[in-house]
Amino acid sequence: MISQRIRDDFPALANNPGLIYLDNAATTLKPKQVIDAQKEYYENFPANVGRGSHRLARKASEKYEDARAAIANLAGAGQNEIVFTRNATESINLAAVSLERMGLFGNGDEVVVSLLEHHANLIPWQEVCRRTGAKLKIVGLKADYTLDMQDLQGKVTKKTKIVALAHASNTVASILPAKEAAKIAHESGALFFMDASQSVPHMEMNVKKIGCDFSAFSGHKMMGPTGIGAFYCRADLLAKMPPYNYGGGMIHKVYSDRAEYAEAPQKFEAGTPAIAEAIGFADAARYLKKIGIENVRAHEKALTGHCLKRLGEIKGMEMHCPMNPEKQAGIILFGSKAVEAVDFAVALDEARHIAVRSGMHCAEPMVSSINPKGLARASFYIYNTTQEIDAFADEAAAILRSFG
Repeated sequence: MISQRIRDDFPALANNPGLIYLDNAATTLKPKQVIDAQKEYYENFPANVGRGSHRLARKASEKYEDARAAIANLAGAGQNEIVFTRNATESINLAAVSLERMGLFGNGDEVVVSLLEHHANLIPWQEVCRRTGAKLKIVGLKADYTLDMQDLQGKVTKKTKIVALAHASNTVASILPAKEAAKIAHESGALFFMDASQSVPHMEMNVKKIGCDFSAFSGHKMMGPTGIGAFYCRADLLAKMPPYNYGGGMIHKVYSDRAEYAEAPQKFEAGTPAIAEAIGFADAARYLKKIGIENVRAHEKALTGHCLKRLGEIKGMEMHCPMNPEKQAGIILFGSKAVEAVDFAVALDEARHIAVRSGMHCAEPMVSSINPKGLARASFYIYNTTQEIDAFADEAAAILRSFG
């Protein structure tokens, strides 16, 4: 289990006495190591990258590329296969738009996603299909909220151009058998995009071993800063794809009537990047590596199992997840017919300073299929404890009793 020493690394816990933070699937707290890394950039070498020959610019550029290497190492990718973006959402849009500009999609082609996708891995593909005449196909779930792999097999055809799926759901928490999904896509000649926003921070993930053609994740969901994300793309594909944005920093040579672009990944990083954020992102990756991602996963499985047991003892409590820590991320989607989700979340916060999310969780097709008014969600990370889970379960039970 995670020690008090780790909790001491997170200033937000000290600055908010009594806080029980169970909204980690939305964003995580930040350790002082990450905060200090960004502060160091602004105080000691606050220069732009790739644009100057003076010592501050050289130092900033070196640290920025070191950050790219650290993120690549975390994901099992090559350094030249990682593009820094604003977040996973921009990464997915980058892939969708660039592949469309390549002419990958046309009338009658297919894009395959699933019912449980976050809006970030649904709407960009909806728009690609609307613009190109391609058909969007939705894979369903089994009764335990895991992906129906037989349905996936049936939905992927020779017309499928890309299969885009979440490695772990941000709502029903189910974990995708990613390697099998990639194999299904590739056997039909399709590309495979994996949204790893809810997996990279919590479990071992190697894009090469899985067989990802593309992947995406965000810094703020793994103790890093907001405003920074990573887009992974196979080097051979990245070399062929046209830029997503245009401007300074992504060019090789510019003429008055045309331009020649830099090689990837710089080709996709127009303008001044989020330098401090990239440096902080890298320190978050190093922090995870130091703890050991296997220890993070083991801790979350223990918390999830304990929470499933405690919530399962509460009369009127409903949970919507695989109900098995081996099959799900550290997320529990819950609710009750006695109280609406937003009221449940507010009551938890006001009574015990317990922070959970409520609503549609940016996955409205999934959540509204269970409850059109939304659901609440508790999500765990390395600084959470079994004592916090007990406090959450006790207060949830008291709230439901009061709504009687």
